[in-house]
Amino acid sequence: MTVAITGAAGAVGSVVRDVFDEGEQELFTHRVHPDLDSTVLDVTDESAFVAALSGADALLHLAWEPASEGGWTTGHGRNVRGTYNAFEAARRNGLDRLVFASTSHVVGMYNRDDPEEMESLSEELSAVVGPDDRLRPDSYYGVAKVTCEAMGSFYADRYGIDVVSLRIGWLMTEAELRETRSGPEARHRFARAMWLSPRDCRAVVEAAVRHPISTSPLIVNAISRNGDRYLTLADTIVSLDYRPRDDAVEVLTEI
Repeated sequence: MTVAITGAAGAVGSVVRDVFDEGEQELFTHRVHPDLDSTVLDVTDESAFVAALSGADALLHLAWEPASEGGWTTGHGRNVRGTYNAFEAARRNGLDRLVFASTSHVVGMYNRDDPEEMESLSEELSAVVGPDDRLRPDSYYGVAKVTCEAMGSFYADRYGIDVVSLRIGWLMTEAELRETRSGPEARHRFARAMWLSPRDCRAVVEAAVRHPISTSPLIVNAISRNGDRYLTLADTIVSLDYRPRDDAVEVLTEI
C-alpha cells in the first residue's frame, strides 16, 4: 500500500508520519522543509493534486492552513477548496480510501457555557455525543470542517470511495496536558475531555487507513480513553478496532 499524506509537517502529520514505512508513504507539504523528505504541493491547485496522487492507494488528508476565527475568511474557503481537490484527486486516481482529518469542533457547542470560547467546557456534562448526533459547530473552523465532512458523504455515496472522517480532539503531549492546569478551569476541563495522546493518535490514524470498514462514509471520534470524555468512542472501537491506551485523568493524577 502507498499512502499519500498531505500536511505532513503539521501538528498531526509530524506525529503520524512514522506510522507507515518509508517505502509505503509519500509526504506532501505546503513549503520546503529541509529536514523532511517531502514534495511541495499546493492543495488548492486541482491539477497538481491529481498528478501528485498518481500511484497512491490511499490518501491521509491533513493539510489545513490556519484561518481567522473572526468570521468566514478566504482561508476557510481555501481549506474547503483544498479538501474538494483531495476528494476529486482521489476519485480520478481510483484510490481505495481517503481519510480526512475532521475535528471535535463540529460538535463543539455541546456541554458549553460560553458559546464564544472554543476551548471551554461546562462543569456539568449533560450530553454524551456520538457521530450520529446533530452537528453543532462552535466556530467558522468547525463550519468549514462540517462542509468537508459533507463532501466526504457525497463522494462516498456518488463515487463509492471509502471515506473515514476522524473527529480529532486536542493532540498534546503529557507535559502540555499538565500545563493546562495553570489556565482557566473550563479550559482545563476541555483538555481532560478532548485529549488525544501522540501514541493514541498514531493508533487511530493507522486504523483509519488500514482497517477494513463496512460502511462509508465512516465518521468517528478520535480521542484518548479519557475518564472525563463526553465524546463516545464506541463507533471508533467497533468500526476500526481502535484500542486507546492513554487517559488524561491518569496522567494528571500521576505523582
